[in-house]
Amino acid sequence: MREATFTELRNHAKDYFDAVEGGDTVRVFRNGKPIAEIVPVRSGSPSWKKPSAPLTIKGLSLSREVLIDREESV
Repeated sequence: MREATFTELRNHAKDYFDAVEGGDTVRVFRNGKPIAEIVPVRSGSPSWKKPSAPLTIKGLSLSREVLIDREESV
């Protein structure tokens, strides 16, 4: 993990972001206290965002049944 003051980060941002792009984490300090960590973005999407096959169930179409129910209610 690399460490930098806020001023160092501002003055040498390219170097620090190149390090992050290479997989390093940069901890940023202000007045001697840690205020942030810059971490690389994980590659790929979370599992809940990955495309999947649509769910199919043999039998009645739910959307069709809802429409029929709505027509009968009117």
